[in-house]
Amino acid sequence: MTNAERFQELPLEEVMGDRFGRYSKYIIQDRAIPDARDGLKPVQRRILYAMFESGNTNDKPFRKSAKTVGHVIGNFHPHGDSSVYDAMVRLSQDWKSRHMLIEMHGNNGSVDGDPPAAMRYTEARLSAIAAEMLRDITKRTVEFVPNFDDQDMEPTVLPSRFPNLLVNGSTGISAGYATDIPPHNLAETIDAALMRLQNVNCTIDELMTVIKGPDFPTGGIIQGIDGIKKAYETGRGKIIVRSKATIEPIKGGKEQIVITELPYDVNKAHLVKKIDEMRVDKKLEGIADIRDESDRTGLRIVVELKKDVDGNGILNYLYKNTELQINYNFNMIAIHNRRPTMMTLPLMLDAYIAHQKEVITKRSEFDLQKAKDRLHIVDGLMKALSILDEVIKTIRASKDKRDAKDNLISQFAFTEIQAEAIVSLQLYRLTNTDITELRAEEEELRKTIDELTEILNHESKLNKVIKAELLEIKKKFAEPRRSDIEAEIEEIKITLDVLVPSEEVVVTVTKDGYIKRTSTRSHAASNGQDFAMKESDYLLFESMMNTQHHLLLFTNKGNYIYQPVHELPDIRWKDLGQHISSIVPLEDSEEIIEVIGIEDFKQENIFILTATKLGQIKRSLLTEYAVSRYSKTIRTMNIKNDDEMVHVSLITPGKDLLLTSYQSYTIRFDLEELPVTGVKTGGVKGMNLKDNDYLVSINSIEKDTEHDLIVITHRGAIKRMSSSEIETSSRAKRGVVILKELKSNPHRIFAVITVKPDDTIKIITENNVEESFIVSSFAKSDRYSNGSLKLDVSNDGEPLYFKVITKESNE
Repeated sequence: MTNAERFQELPLEEVMGDRFGRYSKYIIQDRAIPDARDGLKPVQRRILYAMFESGNTNDKPFRKSAKTVGHVIGNFHPHGDSSVYDAMVRLSQDWKSRHMLIEMHGNNGSVDGDPPAAMRYTEARLSAIAAEMLRDITKRTVEFVPNFDDQDMEPTVLPSRFPNLLVNGSTGISAGYATDIPPHNLAETIDAALMRLQNVNCTIDELMTVIKGPDFPTGGIIQGIDGIKKAYETGRGKIIVRSKATIEPIKGGKEQIVITELPYDVNKAHLVKKIDEMRVDKKLEGIADIRDESDRTGLRIVVELKKDVDGNGILNYLYKNTELQINYNFNMIAIHNRRPTMMTLPLMLDAYIAHQKEVITKRSEFDLQKAKDRLHIVDGLMKALSILDEVIKTIRASKDKRDAKDNLISQFAFTEIQAEAIVSLQLYRLTNTDITELRAEEEELRKTIDELTEILNHESKLNKVIKAELLEIKKKFAEPRRSDIEAEIEEIKITLDVLVPSEEVVVTVTKDGYIKRTSTRSHAASNGQDFAMKESDYLLFESMMNTQHHLLLFTNKGNYIYQPVHELPDIRWKDLGQHISSIVPLEDSEEIIEVIGIEDFKQENIFILTATKLGQIKRSLLTEYAVSRYSKTIRTMNIKNDDEMVHVSLITPGKDLLLTSYQSYTIRFDLEELPVTGVKTGGVKGMNLKDNDYLVSINSIEKDTEHDLIVITHRGAIKRMSSSEIETSSRAKRGVVILKELKSNPHRIFAVITVKPDDTIKIITENNVEESFIVSSFAKSDRYSNGSLKLDVSNDGEPLYFKVITKESNE
């Protein structure tokens, strides 16, 4: 043989395409997808047939699993022993199969996902219902093909005396195809098959009056009849499967959730672990303890709740966030006419009925032939007994058995088969009573032949036999439905109260970005004193809040941070808080400028007002600031590179805005001049600023109402003036001056504050000197005065920050 003949030059894609195509065809047809007729994959069929062939049936003792596995891989399934044993174990698990086809002694795994014992330890045999899968297989009812080494024959399908594909369902993944067919109730499935047998044109709605939907071995509650109907019509559909759970009161005014049934294919141990992790990680504060109290009597998981926690709320949260409730997606693909086919319910039933008609026809043909053969022999024996003396004389005169047969054939016209039966007859059969037995047998055989001929010649008779046999199986093996079906999918609503117990806490944020929540107990123990923070830092926000509230933290870069209070670190009053950058990453030189506590984002007609140093200003609805994902900062104002955000406040309609710049210009205009825009917009021009001037203060005041303003300058001067000094104009103007311009060292604005006469202003300087002033101690000045110098800037440093202390908060 030359090299040219040994090697072929082929494109790689052609070789790969051909090989993968063949491999795909094999695993689709002969490995992962069940047959529509018997609902079995090849490995399952081979296991059942091997056990049947070796007499490992339910009326015999159990046999070592290893022996069965060896028989299967030696004769029918040339693959790994573990794959065969795993398939065998699955057929024996009552939480996977609605009716187990194999009974097993020993550890065959658990609903917790524990592995089964090794096959050398376990014993198995076919179950009673598996015998119905194999009944009449010896009567040439199904096609047999040579096994992998041509030493034996194996069936291509089992007779399957009940619709196993629907009863036990199937799941599998092959190349380009996956299948998910749920288990169903045996009685309902047989009723549906009988309805289809009687009326081949019956509708899905008519079928669903008997076959309500899936019936999982683990029970549970199925929601969504529309999903079931869609699956039965198209082969695809989605349902919700949820656990059965009850809420029970226990001592101490507490409740516990008791779970008694889980959704299909859910690992109990993983579920319990997940719920316990939620408890430990404090994602679900209401759970005190979770215990798995399952035993041989059944499944029982107990979730014990803390006092005064609503059990329904916790249960709903668990339904939504754990496998206590799952989505089940029908994908009903099976091998039909040697092709992977998306099966509808009518198509499944039709495939099964057609298979049964074929099985019973072939069985009837086999039994008919057998009856005819026996009748032929019986006729010969009866004829021989009627001329017994002559028959005996002929046999005695013959030389040997062959000669005796030839003589009987030539003298009395017996056939070869009849002659064989006569010469093989035992002497005791020649008694007088035997003729009556033969006559009775002849009558019985003729009756059987007539019946079988009827079945073969009349389809109505054939259908009657199928019906009778299905009803017999229903009577013998039917079980009550385990899964409840609810028409509608219940929408799960979870309130924050469920996740977060209501607790009053003190929330603090410092200018440098240290944030924490402190229990009222820790705050009270320190009497609000000795707050831990760095020397150069100061409190930007301090408020009594509820753990169910939220914080909005705004930065100079035009971003905000959404922070639920309950997720803040719980730190003692005397300990330093956690830096905000360890919770949410910040940009370089990004710092917190304002913090707002929000009780409820659904408040209407409340806006967040933001402004930049270069005079851009905007307002957006508070409702738009609520988000569900908040692992990073969120854009709230689109600002230019040389600009930064300097002001944030909550505001309601019906206000005038006062904008004040560093060089003491102030403008007053109606809030309605600001359009309401989205969160990420850049805003509009609020004030027309001179070069080197910038915005320092924004105040909102009631229209047509006189307000007191306190003006603080960078030189430490303070003056009190009336808001009526500033006339209302329109947006984007320069405004009027509110300080007298000095030629040398002029005053510049540090802050403008709206106050009440009873308020106290506390000013802290750069050198950490604190000065307090009562508003009423200042006489009102006009717009052109510079107030009176109250701070020693040369020694104490310029003003750093201020606080307004109202009379109410003082008290």
